[in-house]
Amino acid sequence: MLEHFRRQVTDNLEQLLSILPSSLQEGLAHIGHQDELVEIVLDLGRLPEARYFSFAKDLSDRPITQEELDQCVAQVGEFSGDNRAGIERTLHRISAMRNRKGIIIGLTCRVGRAIYGTSALIRDLVETGKSILLLGRPGVGKTTALREIARVLADELHKRVVIIDTSNEIAGDGDIPHPAIGRARRMQVAKPELQHQVMIEAVENHMPQVIVIDEIGTELEALAARTIAERGVQLVGTAHGNELANLIKNPTLSDLIGGIQSVTLGDEEMRRRGLPQKSILERKAQPTFEIAVEMTERYRWAVHRDVAETIDNLLRDRPIARQIRAVNEQGMVDTTEETPLIRNPNAANGWRASGRMKPLPSETLPYAPKAWDDEDDEDEYVAPEHHRLPQDEPAKIYLYAVSRQLTEQVIQNEQLPVDICRDIDEADVVLALRSQMRHNSKLRHMAEARQIPIHGVKSSSVAQITRALRRLLQMDMSPTDQMAIADLNAFAFGDSDDELEALEEARLAVEQIVIPKGQPVELLPRSSVIRKMQHELVEHYHLKSSSVGMEPNRRLRIFPA
Repeated sequence: MLEHFRRQVTDNLEQLLSILPSSLQEGLAHIGHQDELVEIVLDLGRLPEARYFSFAKDLSDRPITQEELDQCVAQVGEFSGDNRAGIERTLHRISAMRNRKGIIIGLTCRVGRAIYGTSALIRDLVETGKSILLLGRPGVGKTTALREIARVLADELHKRVVIIDTSNEIAGDGDIPHPAIGRARRMQVAKPELQHQVMIEAVENHMPQVIVIDEIGTELEALAARTIAERGVQLVGTAHGNELANLIKNPTLSDLIGGIQSVTLGDEEMRRRGLPQKSILERKAQPTFEIAVEMTERYRWAVHRDVAETIDNLLRDRPIARQIRAVNEQGMVDTTEETPLIRNPNAANGWRASGRMKPLPSETLPYAPKAWDDEDDEDEYVAPEHHRLPQDEPAKIYLYAVSRQLTEQVIQNEQLPVDICRDIDEADVVLALRSQMRHNSKLRHMAEARQIPIHGVKSSSVAQITRALRRLLQMDMSPTDQMAIADLNAFAFGDSDDELEALEEARLAVEQIVIPKGQPVELLPRSSVIRKMQHELVEHYHLKSSSVGMEPNRRLRIFPA
């Protein structure tokens, strides 16, 4: 996506400045940079302050008096239950601070701007008709973007749009809305705590195709948003929080992303998934919002096109994909994909075409199972007669008591043509932890009945899983790989699987991410002894690393050259 970003600003700044004492107006004129002004802060007994995008300045050397505050309050509209007021037909917001007696002793005069063109960053998403959630810290421009999206939907896409305007911040103060919202309609809210009722009323009484709501902040509002989305109405809203991960930890707003619940797994399911504990977190339902936009900066947004997939990956501690959209110096919208290293399932012949994988021999494999109490160090392979792994599509592997997370890490890092399946009936092969498999005759009988081979590993580690998958796929190790393993043994203090796994993790991070992509990488938490080994391995590549975090989550961060 490469689209021109035509930015046009309307701020009616003179109407906001007119409510200030003349001495403060002169101070603002002297500072200049009025197009960068964010807000003016007036606190009783303190120096008045003007805050800009990148700095702040005092407007006077004389503290604010009660008379000056009263003069400002008299020129604005009535303050609502959330202590906000506005100026008629403008987008400015004046917020009050009161003492215990209810007397106003402070004002925050926020500059409201209608910025036309901001919707260009996500115009294609708006046109899909899917519900969109905007996230970001206060002041990053969520309300401004919401206002422009409402105008585009109403004027350019000709949809019936209703704005739920709790504090008159989207469409301005007064009964006549600001022209920045175009033909969209605005419903005002008498009391902030009634916002969820007005949301439902808008759907029931005014037949909207789109509902626009700013600052969803309570459980009732989150529930109302779900009700609206389930009725087939497109929802565009904002919530405080820098990223989607914040909503997982917020019990009030977690329903916006499907809700989070704790699930206790049975022993069999826990071993099948390769998890260390029975209790896990899972998503309860489909998210209210299908698309999420993290507004990290004013004109740099991160887009999650599938909120359900992102939340599931976050709960499983998997890497997530997102799309970065930013405005460059030429005013064009640049789009880049931040995608984890995941093999394309449609590229079936990638490994075979590269010559790094040998096809399986045409002759049948011998069916010669070994005893599961065998303690030798070799991986165990039990193969039924006439069994061959698929040649033109990814091999499907069923895991039993082997870490799914580590297996996915190996598949991604090595770019192996392997899919992990949840049902043994779909599997081409079973990868099992040998110690758990000895006592599970049921799974062995199931595999034998379905003519599915079982491959046993000594431990659920990166090194063991990598070796097992390479043997299954009949892959030859290149001289480079063989040299890397020799190097790992040289850096290990002992010969434990944990040490080799940690060193293999560091090697893969350096060779596949840090060096070719120039990106820093954080490894998994390790003990101080193992981190020391990883540091020495990184120095071998002439790179720098440091330990970050607190115990027991202290880990290595590797920096590009």
